[in-house]
Amino acid sequence: MDMEKVNSMGFGEFVDVFGNVIERCPLIAAAVWSQRPFSDLEDLEKHFSAFIDALPQSGQEGILRCHPDLAGRELQRGALTAESQREQSAAGLTSLGAEERLRLAELNAQYRARFGFPFVLAARLSDREAVLRELARRLHRPPALELRAALGEVKKIGRLRLADLVGADPSRL
Repeated sequence: MDMEKVNSMGFGEFVDVFGNVIERCPLIAAAVWSQRPFSDLEDLEKHFSAFIDALPQSGQEGILRCHPDLAGRELQRGALTAESQREQSAAGLTSLGAEERLRLAELNAQYRARFGFPFVLAARLSDREAVLRELARRLHRPPALELRAALGEVKKIGRLRLADLVGADPSRL
């Protein structure tokens, strides 16, 4: 899909197509639509990021809370978004053994208790061992630093999803 097509989309179509660029946050796509026209994919991505950056901390934390736990209950119940399902599958999180699943659940619970939002990582760029290591490492960061790291991961996920939607190489963003 080229930028001419993106720029010509009506509101409803744009939100339908781009509504899950930021996990379960179609309101962001709705706001970004009003910023058309976009010069290129990088410009489109910058508008998604700028919206996140402009939110107060409570709004940023709300965006993080829209993300599922990695290999958590939503995966087990089959309730992940299609994008999250693909991303967690790519990281090997859909085929964890019982011990790995328990360890990840424990770390997820500790993380959520400490920070008030789920651990967010661009899972498709990792494997299951890297996910566990990164979760254990980030669990001990200061809250302000972790908020920035988690939002950085949200933006990375968004960049990858945008590239998927328009058929672009994500490394070119």
